[in-house]
Amino acid sequence: MRIWGSGRRYRSRLLAYFMAFCTVFITIAMVTYPKDAFDSAIMGLNLWWNVVFPALLPFFILSEILMGLGVVHFIGVLLEPLMRPIFNVPGVGAFAMSMGLASGYPMDAVITCKFRKNQLCTAVEAERLLSFTNTADPLFMFGAVAVGMFGMPELGATIALAHYISSFLVGVAFRFHGRSRDSYTQENRTVKGNIIIRAFRALYNARQEDKRSTGQLLGDSVKSSMNTILLIGGFIIVFSVFIRIMTVVGITEVLTDMFAAMLSLIGYSTNLAPSLVSGLLEIDLGTLAASQADAPLVQKVAIASAIIAWSGLSVHGQVASIVIESGIRMTPYMIGRLLHAIIAAILTILLLGQGQVITKLLVIPASMSLAQSNSLSLWLNRIEQTTYQIGVLLSIMIVLSIAFHLFKGVYGYIKR
Repeated sequence: MRIWGSGRRYRSRLLAYFMAFCTVFITIAMVTYPKDAFDSAIMGLNLWWNVVFPALLPFFILSEILMGLGVVHFIGVLLEPLMRPIFNVPGVGAFAMSMGLASGYPMDAVITCKFRKNQLCTAVEAERLLSFTNTADPLFMFGAVAVGMFGMPELGATIALAHYISSFLVGVAFRFHGRSRDSYTQENRTVKGNIIIRAFRALYNARQEDKRSTGQLLGDSVKSSMNTILLIGGFIIVFSVFIRIMTVVGITEVLTDMFAAMLSLIGYSTNLAPSLVSGLLEIDLGTLAASQADAPLVQKVAIASAIIAWSGLSVHGQVASIVIESGIRMTPYMIGRLLHAIIAAILTILLLGQGQVITKLLVIPASMSLAQSNSLSLWLNRIEQTTYQIGVLLSIMIVLSIAFHLFKGVYGYIKR
């Protein structure tokens, strides 16, 4: 026991020294290369202001209001019969999943953190939920990647299908995560009565417990959402500088050689190694580099799909800053990202082969190209599309959940 404790202190000390060394190194590098640091910070700021801020802020505010009004509690009761057996998470997890699927990173992390703070899920349930709801939004995959980067709209369906199917598979795999810490038992959670009535009752009770007026709820939602979006902006700028500094001092060259050796082992072109290095740190740069690499198309799309599923250390930093205060561990999340990337790459290869019949049915027209709309109409259109997608996803899941609940009731009655 003493040896284990001593080893733990030793690892903690090494981590402290390593973090201090890295921080000092980056600081010195920024002083040595001030122009590179400044230009990369400006690039990160432009990305946050022009893309992230208008895309995510409305949905941050919307999710806060929906939780305050009790709508999320209503959805949680309706979707408990579906989410619990499949993913071993409470029904409110469907809200995080649908918002994450439609809005992209790091929407799911914000909502999961709110669930944990409001005691709508346990810590281990939050870890399960976070492992598979961290997904890219459809507009990014169909528009930015398939059309903007690859110039092939038909690839959008392949990338999106592989991304979402692999995400669900990760969720099913993680339903067994933390079973020893799980406080859920079938006996203490079984509730009888009409599921619709219970859902409305949960909505009313949640609204009564909140006790904030509509004006105060709206104001608190805006303030909380602004704090979150500013935090995300800070991480985007910091990682933009960090990536540039790593490139300037030559660290990326070492990582490129490592990834090239890994790619050669599986028979892939080593020209894709720089894209993996960029994708390790940032999703947009990684997918762009993959699309421009001198390699077979199947390999380029598979690597791009893996990078999108991994999402980059920049997104991981944003997620960590959001969830760390709620006691959610990052290790299961990181394992889930790695598993998601591997499965997504494999599914992409399969879909580009024998699965092309399926993806042809889901092709989105090239009109989703980001270049065909001005900035204001683009983001208004994106908000409209995302809201519609969230509504459709939740409606489908609610119908399935109620059908599953009714089937269980009928089956239980016949069995008696």
